[in-house]
Amino acid sequence: MRARLQKHAVVVVLLALYVAGGAYSSLLSRGPDEVALFWPAAGVGLAAVLRYGWRIAWIVPVGTLGVHLLFDPVPSVFIPWSMASNLVGVLAGAWVIRRHPMDDQLTVRFGLHALVGALVMSTASAAIGTSGMLHAGMIETAQWPAAASRWLLGDLLGATSIAPAMMMLLPGRNGQRRRFPASDYAPETERLAWNIALMASYLLMAWGGSLGGNYAMGLVALPLGVMVWSAVRMPPNHTAVACALTMLLIAGLAGLGIAGYPRARAPLDSVYLLVFLIQVAALPLMLAFAMHQQRTSASVLRQRASIDPLTGLENRNAFEESVKPLVSGGPPLPMALAYVDLDHLKLINDTASHAAGDELIRGVAGVIAAHMHADEHLARTGGDEFALLLRNCAPMVAEDRLRALLRAVEGYRCGWDGQMLGTTASAGVVTFLPGQADYAQLLSQADAACFTAKEQGGNRVCQASLAAGDLLDRTAAMRWVLRIRESLEKRALELHCQSIVPLHPGAPAGRHFEVLLRLRDPRTGERMDPGQFMPAAERFRLGTRIDREVVTRTLEWLEDHPVAAASVDTCAINLSGEAVIDEGFIGWLSERLRRNGFPPSKLCFELTETSAVRDLARARRFINQLRELGCRFALDDFGTGFCSFNYLRSLDVDYFKIDGSFVREMHVSPMAEAVVRSINEIAHVLEKKSIAEHTETEAERRALQALGVDFAQGYAFDHPRPIDEYFADDGARPR
Repeated sequence: MRARLQKHAVVVVLLALYVAGGAYSSLLSRGPDEVALFWPAAGVGLAAVLRYGWRIAWIVPVGTLGVHLLFDPVPSVFIPWSMASNLVGVLAGAWVIRRHPMDDQLTVRFGLHALVGALVMSTASAAIGTSGMLHAGMIETAQWPAAASRWLLGDLLGATSIAPAMMMLLPGRNGQRRRFPASDYAPETERLAWNIALMASYLLMAWGGSLGGNYAMGLVALPLGVMVWSAVRMPPNHTAVACALTMLLIAGLAGLGIAGYPRARAPLDSVYLLVFLIQVAALPLMLAFAMHQQRTSASVLRQRASIDPLTGLENRNAFEESVKPLVSGGPPLPMALAYVDLDHLKLINDTASHAAGDELIRGVAGVIAAHMHADEHLARTGGDEFALLLRNCAPMVAEDRLRALLRAVEGYRCGWDGQMLGTTASAGVVTFLPGQADYAQLLSQADAACFTAKEQGGNRVCQASLAAGDLLDRTAAMRWVLRIRESLEKRALELHCQSIVPLHPGAPAGRHFEVLLRLRDPRTGERMDPGQFMPAAERFRLGTRIDREVVTRTLEWLEDHPVAAASVDTCAINLSGEAVIDEGFIGWLSERLRRNGFPPSKLCFELTETSAVRDLARARRFINQLRELGCRFALDDFGTGFCSFNYLRSLDVDYFKIDGSFVREMHVSPMAEAVVRSINEIAHVLEKKSIAEHTETEAERRALQALGVDFAQGYAFDHPRPIDEYFADDGARPR
């Protein structure tokens, strides 16, 4: 009911404005035989049809009839012609304009289309209207060109000056008017100054004209300058309203011949005046449209630079700009910075498609946003990662809120291609007081805590502290990752070799050695052992990348040194636990071996016992696939992680490498000696060979030999050396 009343009210207002425009025009003509200098009703009718559609066009003929009955009496025979001329003109002009998209009416392109439509409207209206005047005997045939020109230009001025203001001031079909962000335009103080300047320009124009002179019309430059100011600095509706008011004022002064402005009596004078006024009305509007387009384009660029296109949330840069001032200072109220990462989204992408993953991310973003307060900040900082700034959150409150959020994420389901997709999330959070730490430190610690939550199985919250030791370790690990990546890019990893020596006669001839990895820091030149950097590499999923680099560098070296390669019996290379779960590693290795001349049977890959028993089925499949390529296999650090020998039957390995901790303690610990003996005996029962690591003394060598261990490796025989040096020292080859 309320909407219907509003609609009726709009119709009444439009009809009243149309009649008022016609009444104003009647004041500017000397009688029914003279065409009005300015017909603002044309702009009202055109704006109404463009704004509300064809069904409201009836106000044009009804309004025209009202004008003639109330304010502008004409011969009755002319009234149908007048009604038809205005109606047909408005319909023709609106049809031309509506042929082009109406999505954004504040562009120069649309303004030019609208100008063409207004010209069509004016031409059609003038042709019919002046023909009616001829038919009614209101003008002579010789007067028709002048009357048609004045009618056409008067309608065109009405459409040019009145229609844009009407389009912006009238509410749309939904009852809303177009609004312009205040932040994009001049401040209130400048708008007030502009209003004063516009009124002052009108007063000066009238006062200057009253002083007399042949060039009083030149004072139109005063309001024109103010309208240009408006076009550059104000919203377009200011310029449109200013143009409408200015044209009404100037046309009134010139039409009535008051304030020193002579009345346009000669036909050519009317044409000159109207062409001039049309330009004065159109140029500021076109400039306003151009400035609006520029602001809109700038706003789109700003939005693209600050808004995540998938979720509509802030991106990382915008979040940082918003949060940094809050972190650095403010009321001493506890805050929390949280980092949320979805668990196993890659599975969704791989099984259902990346489009499905994007849809799930979009839905989860909505779930997270629903748990945020109005004064808090949320951003999507990466593929499946979100950052949150929570206010007034003590540690327990922040943790409780994040647990509730993770439960909501876990319960969310996204429909996709007939299936319901869902996921869980891990969260890290650090609480602080403003000014206690900088943004980068807080985000790093929240990210660290989130990673810890994922390491613990995911779908949980891990809280960090500004003084937590584990986060210091995490920061150190991050630094290691940067150094490792730089070393990989600059090929700064070095290969060392250490011999594996038979303890009994009858072993195959040729070198049996293990390739050991060293990292040379590209900046300092410092050389580091794997124990310093491999934990960080495995924690940040760089293990397989290092594995591939070591295999590639080893095979390349052997390819480049065929004589040295021919002397090799067994080349042992360590693999990380990541290689077992990397589905592409076996395929990559197969292709690499196919392109290499080094026999796969001379390669022996080593995997720690702990990595193998973590996922026994995967490890068994991985080992079998390597053996199908012709490679051999060793179970490294054996004895440190087993609780049962039952699984050994399912792992088809060639060597058991006894962990060095048992070897070093054999002479002081009967249990260590018993473990070494047991491992060696089980290896022989399974028809495998045993290798004792970290054999450092002659006494340990003799003890291992007495126990029947097949091979030993350690400082008792040689130290790890660079691969070039190892193969160059042929005379020192251990036996």
